[in-house]
Amino acid sequence: MFQAQINTVFLTFVLLATGISAFGQDPQYSQYYAAPLYLNPAFAGAELATRVGVNYRNQWPGLEANFSTFSAYGDTYVEEYNVGVGFLVTNDTEGVSGLQSTHVSGILSYELKLADNVYFKPGFQASYMRRDIGFYENLVFANQINPSDPFGPILPGNDITGLGDPVNMFSVSFGGLVFTDNFWFGLSTHHVNRPNQSFLDEGISRLPVKYSIHTGYRISLGRGSPRNDFTHTYKERYFTPTINYKRQGPFEQLDLGGYLYLEPIVLGVWYRGLPYKPVEKQSNRDAVVLMVGFNLPSGLNIGYSFDYTVSKLGIQSGGAHEISLSYIFPPKNPGAPLKRNTILPCPKF
Repeated sequence: MFQAQINTVFLTFVLLATGISAFGQDPQYSQYYAAPLYLNPAFAGAELATRVGVNYRNQWPGLEANFSTFSAYGDTYVEEYNVGVGFLVTNDTEGVSGLQSTHVSGILSYELKLADNVYFKPGFQASYMRRDIGFYENLVFANQINPSDPFGPILPGNDITGLGDPVNMFSVSFGGLVFTDNFWFGLSTHHVNRPNQSFLDEGISRLPVKYSIHTGYRISLGRGSPRNDFTHTYKERYFTPTINYKRQGPFEQLDLGGYLYLEPIVLGVWYRGLPYKPVEKQSNRDAVVLMVGFNLPSGLNIGYSFDYTVSKLGIQSGGAHEISLSYIFPPKNPGAPLKRNTILPCPKF
């Protein structure tokens, strides 16, 4: 019991030290294009239809210090105003501490035509954020242990001001997206106002700005077999190499890989890390990601991916499992012509 108390006290001091000066980091998704509004607010309305979706990620299930992330989103396109609107709700639970973060966001985008088949979409996101340290009620402080009877009852303690109270924040984010029939380039900056995430009343721990640059190009592999309907069209086949660079505080990562689409099957593989640029003298190698998914004619998209950990944690960490679901509603007037025929070519996964 005494050793457990000492461990808890040590953990408390670590918490207090990091609560003032540590760098926070947002959770990430391997299937970043299956979490479009989380990646970039400019993706709101990009499908020219109403869309809803959910994402779930369980990282390092083989360790106690695992991470669990869930998101739900919805968006639509208002054609008469060239506007996309959406919402995003994300909840993240970090490790044995039970630290929880919840984000609720409203998103707005606007579409501009730059040239024939070239479009630009700026996006804006406003978020309410709440962080709650769920294990505070189980903490034991040094002044609660009686030196003359360390195995005896825990003494009443004096709370550190603010510690244990949830932190409420407001975050502002921006994004932009340029795309054609086969190419896209996006940039997003989250938390540009750098809200204070410290659990201490007098503490200052600014949430670093998160940057993301993402791009890709769709390469046609010719037409596939005829579709089993009355459209007299052929199934699509293409390969799409993609890049997604992320930076937040001292942390940097690069996702490099590609997707093979053989309608309705999607296969993906990519590498995540920056091995030539260590973080705090630690090798920045993260994972090889393998993914399989389906884009069904009904509008339902399903994806599963597994992160094979190549960092020092090894595969004994359990890697990471990720599931994505989305549904694109059919148009109200299927025969009505769209304002544009250029559809954003990035993968659904």
